[in-house]
Amino acid sequence: MLRHTLRAAACVMALGLAAPAFAADKVPPIAFSQRTLANGMTVLTSRDTATPNVTVQMWYGVGSKDDPVGRSGFAHLFEHLMFKATKDFPAESVDRFTEDVGGNNNASTYDDFTNYYEVAPANHLERLIWMESERLGALVIDETNFKSERDVVKEELRQRVLADPYGRLFALYLPKASYQVHPYKRPGIGSIEELDAATLDDVRAFHHAYYRPDNVALVVVGNFDPAKLNAWIDKYMAPLANPAQAVSRVTAVEPPRLKAGTYTGYGPNVPLPAVVLSWLGAKAADPDAPALKVLDAILSSGKSSRLYDALVYDQQIAAEIYSNADLPQQPGSFVVGSIMASGHTVDEGEAALLAQVKRLRDAPPTAAELSEAQNELVAGKLRERETINGRGFALGYALRTEGDAARANSELQALQAVTAADVQRVAVKYLDPDRRMTIRYLPESARPKDQPAVEDKPPVVASVKYDGPVSQLAPEGQRQAPPPIAAPVTPILPKPMEKTLANGLRVIVAKSSDLPLVSANLTVRAGAWVDPGGLAGAAGMTADMLTEGTKTRGAQQIARETEALGATLDSGGGQEAATIGLNVMPGRLDQAMAIMADVVRNPAFAKEELERQRSQTLDGLSVSFSEPGQLAAFATAPALYAGTAFGHVAGGTPASIAKFQAADLARIHATYYRPDSAILVMTGDITPEQGFALAEKAFGSWAKPATPAPDQPVIAPQTAPRAIAIDLPGTGQAAVTLAKVAIARDAADYYPGIVANSVLGGGYSARLNAEIRVKRGLSYGANSSLTARRSTGLFRAAAQTKNPSATQVLDLITAEMTRLGAEPASPEELKARKSVLIGGFGRSLETTDGLAGILGNLALYNLPLSEFNAYTGKVDAVTPSEVQAFAKAHLDPAGATVIIAGDGTGFLDSLKAERPNLEVIPAASLDLDQPGLTKPK
Repeated sequence: MLRHTLRAAACVMALGLAAPAFAADKVPPIAFSQRTLANGMTVLTSRDTATPNVTVQMWYGVGSKDDPVGRSGFAHLFEHLMFKATKDFPAESVDRFTEDVGGNNNASTYDDFTNYYEVAPANHLERLIWMESERLGALVIDETNFKSERDVVKEELRQRVLADPYGRLFALYLPKASYQVHPYKRPGIGSIEELDAATLDDVRAFHHAYYRPDNVALVVVGNFDPAKLNAWIDKYMAPLANPAQAVSRVTAVEPPRLKAGTYTGYGPNVPLPAVVLSWLGAKAADPDAPALKVLDAILSSGKSSRLYDALVYDQQIAAEIYSNADLPQQPGSFVVGSIMASGHTVDEGEAALLAQVKRLRDAPPTAAELSEAQNELVAGKLRERETINGRGFALGYALRTEGDAARANSELQALQAVTAADVQRVAVKYLDPDRRMTIRYLPESARPKDQPAVEDKPPVVASVKYDGPVSQLAPEGQRQAPPPIAAPVTPILPKPMEKTLANGLRVIVAKSSDLPLVSANLTVRAGAWVDPGGLAGAAGMTADMLTEGTKTRGAQQIARETEALGATLDSGGGQEAATIGLNVMPGRLDQAMAIMADVVRNPAFAKEELERQRSQTLDGLSVSFSEPGQLAAFATAPALYAGTAFGHVAGGTPASIAKFQAADLARIHATYYRPDSAILVMTGDITPEQGFALAEKAFGSWAKPATPAPDQPVIAPQTAPRAIAIDLPGTGQAAVTLAKVAIARDAADYYPGIVANSVLGGGYSARLNAEIRVKRGLSYGANSSLTARRSTGLFRAAAQTKNPSATQVLDLITAEMTRLGAEPASPEELKARKSVLIGGFGRSLETTDGLAGILGNLALYNLPLSEFNAYTGKVDAVTPSEVQAFAKAHLDPAGATVIIAGDGTGFLDSLKAERPNLEVIPAASLDLDQPGLTKPK
C-alpha cells in the first residue's frame, strides 16, 4: 500500500539535533507460543487476560500471485466465498457467530497470502475454532453463492478501481509496468472479463489445491485458557486431512531490469496528473529489508520527510507524495511518486523525484533523519500492538512474508541497527535511475488522437475439470450443532476522572492501559457553524492551520520537534467542533504537551502558509469532485440544512476557499478558541494526578476572555426534500444517498435511534447490506449512519453500484426504511443488532484514541460521564416497539432528500420516471455555494 503523507506522522529529530532511537524495550515484545499439528497446521497463540475478547485468525499461504493464468482475482474472489455455507451451517453464518454476538470479522487478500480474522467475546472462542475448521474442511461452493459473490467483487472493482480517479494507476498500471514475468504484475482484484470466464469447477479446484491444513497458520490472541484452547484445536483442527498432491508454488523469477522504461496510462475524471517511479526491490526476509524500510521512511514519512519537504512544501509542485518499500514474500519493488499540484506536469514531478533519489545515492542521510525514520517505524509498531487484532496481525504477517513469526519482535532491533551508510548503500544498490520504470498517469483527454485506447485482452484459458470432494449443506436435522458458549468474561472499564481548571478548561483523564502510549485530545467548540457568510470552510481551515506555524515556531519546526518525540500531532475541524490530537509515549508527554499548547494558543496564520494550505486544499477538492461518493456527500449539507449554520460544505468549496484571508482565520481563533469552550481528554498510560498536573502546566495560563463565550445557534432546517442527480460522465459507479435531518444527541429517543440504525444499516448483516449486497450482489457494501449532534443531526443511507443499477438500489433502500417503521423487528434480530453496538463500543476502548474520542464526545454534548458506564444497559433496554416508533417518526423515506452521483447515461431515464421532480446537475455545473447547487447562468 502506498503511503500518503499530508498529515504529521511519527518520531523524529528535535531542534535540529539527532534524538536517539527509542530503546527496543519501549515496545514490549509479543509473547507467543508456537506448535505444529501432525497435519502441518501452524498454531500461534498469545494470551492477554486484560481483555474480555479474543481474535482468531487464519493465515492461508495463497494470494494473488497464485491466481491461475487467465483467472486473475481468483484468490480475492475466494476470500468472499469463504463467508458462505459449510456442511453444518448456511450462508452468512459467520456473522451469526461474530457480528451477532458483539464481534466483527473480515478478510484481506495480499500477493502472498489471504487472512481471515474475527474478534469476539472470549467466551465464544470454542465456536470460532469450530467455525474455522468448518470453513477449512467443509466449505460449500455452489453456483448460487459463486455467482452472487462474483457480482459483489465486480462492484468492489468498480468502486475501488473504476470510480476512483487514481484506482487504475495503483491497482492496474503500477504492477503491470513494474513486473514483466512474475505474477505480482497482475491486479489482485482481477478483471471483469477474467472473473466472468471462471466456472464453478475452477473455484472448487482452487479451494482444494490451497485451502488445506499444511497451508494455513492459526493465530489466537486474547483472553483464553491455554489448556482448553489447545484441546479445542486438537479436537477441531487436528483431524483435518491434506490432499495427496503437494501445494503448488510460484517459481517464476523476475529478471533484472537492464534499462529504464516508460509506461503511460490514462483514466477518465483524472483531475491532476501523477507520476510514479518504480524499481525492482527485495523480499521481506532479505538482509536489506530493514534498510529499505528506513529509506522509505526518510523519503515520505511525515512533514519533515524529504519528498514532502521538497515537492509539497518548498517547490509546491505536488499535491501528494508517496514512497513504498514493497517487501513481499518474493522480491518486490520500491516506488516513489507524486500526484502533481494544479498547473504542474509529470515531467516536473519525475525530475524532482529523481533529484531526491540522487541525494540519497550521493550522500547518506543525516543522523537526525536516520533517528527520525527509526523512531517513526518503532512507534508505529507500538501503536499496532494496542489491539489484540494488531498483535495477531503482526505475528501472522511475519510468518507469511518472512517465514518466521518471531521476526515480528526481532524486526525492531533490525530497524534500530540500520546505519546511515546502510541507507545510502541500498539506495545505490536498488534505485539506479537507469533501471527505473516511469509510470505517467494522465487524463483521458490527454491521450494522443492517433493512439486510440486499446484494452488488454486477458488470456483465453479453458476451465479445469474438477472431480474431487464436494461439500453440501446437510439437512437441518443432520447438521452438527455449534459448541456451547462459555461463561462471559466481565470487561473492566476505565474510570474517567475530571477537573475544571480555573480558566474553565474541562480536563478528563482515564488510565486505560499499561502500554506506553498516551492520547491527549483537545476539543474546541468551533465547528463549521462559526463560518462567516460566504466563507464556507473557514473554521476548518483555522483548525488545519494550527500546526502550520505559531508565533515562535515555523511549520517545519513544529513537524521536526513533534516527530523527534515519537509523537503524532494533528488538527482538524468538523460541523460541531475543532479537534487537536496528540499521541505520544508517556515519558515525552510533557514536552509534547508544550508544543500542543503552543499550536492551540499561538497560531501565526502566516500568509505564505495559508497560500500553501489553500493550494493543497483546492487540489484535494479537485480529486474529490471526480469521485461519485464524495460528490454526493458534499451536496448533502447544502441540500438538507439550507438556511442554517450547517447549510454549507464544512470543508469549504473552491469559491469560498479562494476568499480566505489570514485575518478571517485569526478572527475565528480569537473569538472561539478559549479555555472555557474547550475539553481536554487524556487516556492511556497516565494517572489522573499526572494528567491534571500536565494540563495545568500546559494550559493553566491560557487566559479566559472577560466576555462570555458565543452561543451556538440552534439548527432547525425547514427545507423540503429534494431529488438530485449529479451527472459525472465516465465514472465507473453511481453513489446513491438518502439523507434526512435527524435527532439531537440529548434526545429521549437517542438509544432507540442508534438501535434502529443498527437494524437498518449498521453492519454487514444489517438489512440494507443483506438486501443489496448479500442477496443481489448490487454493491460492495450498503450502510446507514445516524449522527446525533447538539441540536439536530443527520441520517444517511448510502451505497455505490454500477450506474444502471442506481434506481434499483434507491428503491431497495426506500423499501427497507419503510419496512422498519411498518413492522417491529423480531427479538432475535434486535438482540443481534444491539450486540453489534455494544461490541463496537467495547472494541473502541482498546485504543487510547478510541477511548478519548468517546469521552470527548460526551463532554462536547454536555452529557454526564456516567453515560460511559450506562451505554450497554441503555442499548439493551431498547424494545422492538421503540425501534419501530423511531423509524416511523424519523426514517420515513418520503421526507428524505435523494442524491445520486454517477454517469447519468446509466440511470437518468429510470430515475426521472420515478422522481418527476428530479433536478439534474452536470458535475461541471455544480456550485455548492448556491441554494440550487448550480452555477448561475
